[in-house]
Amino acid sequence: MKYFIATILSKGKREQLPLYAENKKDAQEYAKIKSSGILIKVVEADEPLDAQFLRFKTNFLKNIKKKKIKPDALIAAIRQLAVMTNAGISIYDSLSEIANASDDEALETVFSKLAEDINAGHALSTSLENFRFEVGNLTIAMVSLGEKTGNLDEALYALADMLEEIRSNFIKFKKAMAYPRNVMIAMAVAFTILISYVVPEFKKIFEELNAELPLPTQILLTLENLFNNYGLYVIAVLILFFISFRYMVNNSRNFRYGWHELLLKTYLIKNIIKFSTLNRFTLVFSELVRAGIPIAEALDTSIEMIDNLPLKANLLSVRVTVEKGGTLNKGLNDTKLFENMIIQMVRAGEDSGTLDSMIKKVAEYYKMKFDAIIDGLSEAIEPIMLFFMASMIILLALGIFLPMWDMGSAVQGR
Repeated sequence: MKYFIATILSKGKREQLPLYAENKKDAQEYAKIKSSGILIKVVEADEPLDAQFLRFKTNFLKNIKKKKIKPDALIAAIRQLAVMTNAGISIYDSLSEIANASDDEALETVFSKLAEDINAGHALSTSLENFRFEVGNLTIAMVSLGEKTGNLDEALYALADMLEEIRSNFIKFKKAMAYPRNVMIAMAVAFTILISYVVPEFKKIFEELNAELPLPTQILLTLENLFNNYGLYVIAVLILFFISFRYMVNNSRNFRYGWHELLLKTYLIKNIIKFSTLNRFTLVFSELVRAGIPIAEALDTSIEMIDNLPLKANLLSVRVTVEKGGTLNKGLNDTKLFENMIIQMVRAGEDSGTLDSMIKKVAEYYKMKFDAIIDGLSEAIEPIMLFFMASMIILLALGIFLPMWDMGSAVQGR
């Protein structure tokens, strides 16, 4: 956003109104809305330091407080909106009714503002762009599809089904992670208690002997000193790090890209992200093609709803290939994301004119792959869990018993 200063003549006096806008034309429109006076001129200017600080503070607090709509509430609201739209009730009335009846604060705020935008003449998909964080990319993509095809109710029904499936997968993921998470928490609590209360007792003995301590013992004593003397500072640093990290992810595209790239290289997580993304991409793309949307435009909408930036950038090359006259299967093959079997299926769909149904089968294949990963998640995590448990136990055992063994050997040597 650029910084502009609008000069306005109001009640015979000139006033300067600072504002932010993408370009000068938008700045002029905002100035007319914000002031009832006569607009004289709008010029781009350097943003003052106090305004920069205020904007940073506002964005920082906004990102901390910003909340997504609860999945259950969003699914119920979309189903209700689909039913009301199908019954011929206006979008404005539907959104207002859902907002007034909702107990979810975030949903009430978003749907109320959407109703205001609709009343002002904006399209629903355009208004939703302002709430991408709260509703998600998939919601915007499917609403856009409904507006383009003229079947908004059908698109909303399909969206609700997709969100329910995503919700179901998330619940499966939580259940699969419950046992490893609980075990790791129990181990962390036990380790903290030992470090805080048991290790200090051995520390006194070691200090009296003035013996040279082995590395595991030195690590334990360092951790004990950190926990007992700087514990609150460590917690404060962790909280500050979390808030700063969240702010950077939400506001810096380069930082977010690097974070997403790291996730795509992380054991297990990379496959979960990859297959869930490709499942949603192919599912939305098949719906768009089935509705008669041109392939290039369908790719645009499908790619737009992808959250992971490296995958999004990779799939954008498919659109470039198609725009240059290349086939869809060639564009998909160039991304190196799809197996040869998938490329052959897409090629067959293009040759036979059944691309939409073939892409739908591809979506089902990726759903199957994703479900298989989720179902086997608990078993896949067990080796990592065992490694951490073994590391903690070995560190404690060696840290405490090695010096004692050394003392025993010294006594016997005498």
